[in-house]
Amino acid sequence: MDWLEWGYWGLFLASFLSATVLPFSSEAVLAGLLYGGGDPVLSVSVATLGNWLGGMSTYWIGHLGKWEWIEKYLRVEQDKVIEWRPKIDRYGSFFAVLSFLPIIGDVIALALGFFRSNIWLTGFWMFVGKLARYLVVYGGMLAV
Repeated sequence: MDWLEWGYWGLFLASFLSATVLPFSSEAVLAGLLYGGGDPVLSVSVATLGNWLGGMSTYWIGHLGKWEWIEKYLRVEQDKVIEWRPKIDRYGSFFAVLSFLPIIGDVIALALGFFRSNIWLTGFWMFVGKLARYLVVYGGMLAV
């Protein structure tokens, strides 16, 4: 599938999926769209919104606490989520700012949902982290 042919919808979909079940590089799609002449503000906004909604979907899957789904669709074992309990107890919703990180970001979002972290604060900090991620990508492209 050529994500760039889909334009902003492709960027949204790639960003959403990369924050949920697929190990996918939404940064590459963002870079391709920007190199192809995409509007920087709209591109970063679409990528951030898609990735944030994907992360919040992962949060809600954790909130549901159905381990069959979590292990089957997200391929995260219960022990991995339980390991995050002390960190979430210590940092709370602020920890969501790190949900943009590869591999562990999904576990963070899932654990925040599972341990019923405040949804409003989690959503806010998750958005901040994901926005920062795409601003860094854009800034890196400007530096090249």
